[in-house]
Amino acid sequence: MTPDLLLGIDSGTSLVKAALFDLAGHEIAAESAAIEQSSPRADWAETGMDAAWHRAAATVRRLLSEIDPGRIACVGVTGCMVGAWLIDAHGQPVRDAILWNDGRTQPLIDRLSQAHPGLMSRIFASSGSVMQQGCTLPVLRWLADHEPDTLARTRWVLGCKDWLRYRLTGVVAGDETEASVAPGDAVGRCRSNDMLRLLGADAWADRLPAAQACASVGGLVTAEAAAATGLLAGTPVAVGAGDVPSSAVGAGVVVAGRACTVLGTTCLNGVAVAAPVFEPRDAGLLFCLPGGMWLRTMVNVAGTTNLDWALARLLVGGFAEAERLAAGVAPGAEGVIYLPYLASVGVISPFVEPAARADFFGLTDRHETAHLLRAVYEGIACSIRDCYAALPVAVSEIRLTGGGSQSRFLAQMIADVSGLRVVVPEGAQFGAKGAALLAGVAVGLFTDVAATQACVRAARVHEPNQAAHRRYGAVFAGYRELRRALLPVWQSAARRSRS
Repeated sequence: MTPDLLLGIDSGTSLVKAALFDLAGHEIAAESAAIEQSSPRADWAETGMDAAWHRAAATVRRLLSEIDPGRIACVGVTGCMVGAWLIDAHGQPVRDAILWNDGRTQPLIDRLSQAHPGLMSRIFASSGSVMQQGCTLPVLRWLADHEPDTLARTRWVLGCKDWLRYRLTGVVAGDETEASVAPGDAVGRCRSNDMLRLLGADAWADRLPAAQACASVGGLVTAEAAAATGLLAGTPVAVGAGDVPSSAVGAGVVVAGRACTVLGTTCLNGVAVAAPVFEPRDAGLLFCLPGGMWLRTMVNVAGTTNLDWALARLLVGGFAEAERLAAGVAPGAEGVIYLPYLASVGVISPFVEPAARADFFGLTDRHETAHLLRAVYEGIACSIRDCYAALPVAVSEIRLTGGGSQSRFLAQMIADVSGLRVVVPEGAQFGAKGAALLAGVAVGLFTDVAATQACVRAARVHEPNQAAHRRYGAVFAGYRELRRALLPVWQSAARRSRS
């Protein structure tokens, strides 16, 4: 049988997904499973490494239950980026994985910033990214300070996808997308000895695998992995990329000037560029894109988390009911503004403030649940416009992916607030799709990464309503005025909480 399917595995923060695609990029089938996250202490975020592998393997096995594994041409793997997935010399987990959204390193970052004025700006000048608390190098330094025995038993510090690829192939590898945001060197698309020294982690540089090309073969499925997943032993597995670059590839954002918003647990807004863009300084993230491109992004760390929170706390019976209520309120929510900075780590775009918090403003006794819901939706849409407005790159169209893209109501609101056409690509599993397409490049099914854009088609197009856009101009102005005014309040509250 001639292999005619691509398999993509995407292990995110809350779900692991596996999906099959034909060679034209159509999604054939998908399976998913929940990921358990633990928080042993306040602001910590961890997950079990063996559990992550077993869930991924079981998900692939369910997906292939009625598929001849001989049809699988190759496997692509992606997952949530940075953090630290530690294995010993025998390939066994040393401890639970520390995830990207872990906040334990903030005191360390504060201390280093005091000792080295301009530290965060120096990091940004190299990586093009604001260093988050869960980035690999500060976590590595934290482990050296607080768990030296753990680090002494560690042979390799991996990312999520690298751990899954290792379990599939028995081969250790890193890639350029993870290396550059570790933090590393965005221009060189590699790790940075300067960043290692700056963060006091240079003694453990040999624990970090060398960065390899994303669209290259990283190993072959072992007999053990074949038994666990249902794949054929010997099936090629690509090195792959982190979930953000993979999602961009899956949405066809592989040519300069094309923009995408990944609206999931986080809300990432990026534009593909042919050369690294470091403006605005000290804000947002810069990802290496497979194929020699970069993705300049602004990120609100809390995306659909805001909607999940609102539905649970406002006792609304699901998204359909929430949208019905919100749609019954006029644009502007009768003066209620919501700032969607719900993450405990604050915000990194279009400004950086770990103390930033979500807020409702403008409430009176006439406002009801529907007004609050409308304000939450509008807050998410305003944060997207706010992020794109900060980028020095013209945007004419947004490709919208992630769980939030399934909402026609929200997609249209994003178009109306931003004034830009919003295109929702066909399919649902864009991280897995990007991983699968990169694997296709690795085995020669596509000539290069740019050629994979032919596998992406539009499912829906939302044109902005110009009358609504004009009304939202005042809402957006109020949104930005409010978040600027609250900045010293957030900072003061953070100082009080530490005293």
